[in-house]
Amino acid sequence: MARVAAPEVVLIGYQDQGNLGMGYLAAVLKEQGRTVELIDVRDGPQRIAARLAPTTAAAQPLVVGFSLIFQFFLPQFRRVATELRRAGVTSHFTMGGHYASLCHDELLAQMPELDSVARYEGEHTLVELADRLAAGTDWRPTPGLAFLSDGKVTESPTRPLIQDLDSLPFPYRPYEPERIVGFPTVPLLASRGCARRCSFCSIHTFYRTAPGKTVRVRKASTVIEEMLLLHREQGARVFLFQDDDFPLWGRAGRKWVDELAERMHGTGLAERVIWKISCRAEYVEPELFTKLRDAGLFLVYMGIESGVEAGLQILHKQLTVEQNLTGVQTLKDVGLHFMYGFMLFDPSSTFDSVRGNIGFLRQIVGDGSSAATFCRMLPYGGTPIRDRLKLEGRLRGDVSRPDYDFLDPRLTDYYRQLKPVSGQWVSDEGISHELHWAWDEFTTVERLVPGLTGGQEYRRALAALTAECNEALFRLVEDSATAFEHGERSLLDPAAARATCEGVRTRLLELRNGYFLGNVEALTEAVRLNAIRGPVLAPQVH
Repeated sequence: MARVAAPEVVLIGYQDQGNLGMGYLAAVLKEQGRTVELIDVRDGPQRIAARLAPTTAAAQPLVVGFSLIFQFFLPQFRRVATELRRAGVTSHFTMGGHYASLCHDELLAQMPELDSVARYEGEHTLVELADRLAAGTDWRPTPGLAFLSDGKVTESPTRPLIQDLDSLPFPYRPYEPERIVGFPTVPLLASRGCARRCSFCSIHTFYRTAPGKTVRVRKASTVIEEMLLLHREQGARVFLFQDDDFPLWGRAGRKWVDELAERMHGTGLAERVIWKISCRAEYVEPELFTKLRDAGLFLVYMGIESGVEAGLQILHKQLTVEQNLTGVQTLKDVGLHFMYGFMLFDPSSTFDSVRGNIGFLRQIVGDGSSAATFCRMLPYGGTPIRDRLKLEGRLRGDVSRPDYDFLDPRLTDYYRQLKPVSGQWVSDEGISHELHWAWDEFTTVERLVPGLTGGQEYRRALAALTAECNEALFRLVEDSATAFEHGERSLLDPAAARATCEGVRTRLLELRNGYFLGNVEALTEAVRLNAIRGPVLAPQVH
């Protein structure tokens, strides 16, 4: 059926686990009386154009906003924008996100379909932009925009960051939550900003370039109120805090998180839900994380990034190898599952550092406590390390696919040949991803479902399989790096790697099915009860 009316604002982006950025934008717009539609960019250019193609001049949105999380998706977004223009959509097109904010000049040159770029936090910018467009007044003075004027990049006054996050409405969530073993899983934010200055990360430059306080934290009571609402209305049992760095730092952070834990217990959430955070290793200490575990914390993600001091220095992590090792061990000691980010390759890499990094990974996950994973550092737009690589003449690629050369040309060649082989483990379709999912499933049901049997045996078997899989990857990288350094390339065999990972995949499926089929009645009953219980917890009393 042809569209006869259009929302005033359309937001297009990725909706994995719900896009909180789009959710907050939509919530603020709706609070101001605007109609909003959220569209997943993966619906594709033709389907999106079919939804938005105008039937009359009045049947067009005021604004189509694109939420660009990573610059690597820029070609995909441009294809959508191009198709919308071809279909006759003449709405104002704007784009936001880290790359858009920090490299607006590059973006405007790469994507001429855009009328503007919304820089930094866009909630109030988008409201004012829509108001001006609706009134037919000049939109260019709207603070927080960049655009082309007579072919030149022009910036309106920079809009300050939002200082009081509690002034924002809860994100608009017009979608069914994702599920882990049947339990609704939703994303959440307790804060915005990051106090650190990692050289590879655009987050700190994003928040430091705009006026205002870099790190802002919501009240613990407001966070609990949102969790209670999501628990009552959507049956949410797993919360994924998406803070860039969960607010644990200093006395203020400790006071805040102590209050959060107390309110978890006071409302009954600690007995009904589990939650995940991301933080740095230096914040992980036994007493605090035991308290958080008892309040429902079940998974900790740490951006470890490197296992050698030279790597930590060029990445400006302001951490030591020993601090990372201690943080991981503490999580193991208090019984918390962990995942981590790790850059086996960075601009300072050598064959020795690659082997050193593998040695570090063997120390932290050689026991099978988590699946081995790693990547190569990528020079994001707006980051200090990209600027450094450009000055050194090492920056390669293009806007959407930036790249760089290693100092040793042999290492550049080695990485290119290793990637399709190691990808059998560490890509989105690799076996490490499947092992991570198996651990997530197990730690979820272990905390949420009473009466399961065979848990300890399954944990030991899963750890043994994970350790075996990890070690196969570690040996491959160590042996092939040494061989490649001396001119021998035969160890990099994609077919052999695929066969190894397929063998693990088959065993993992058998192991997982055995555990879950053995507990199918308890699991089915737990999910059924979760679906029918409704408002089991009272609203938060401030």
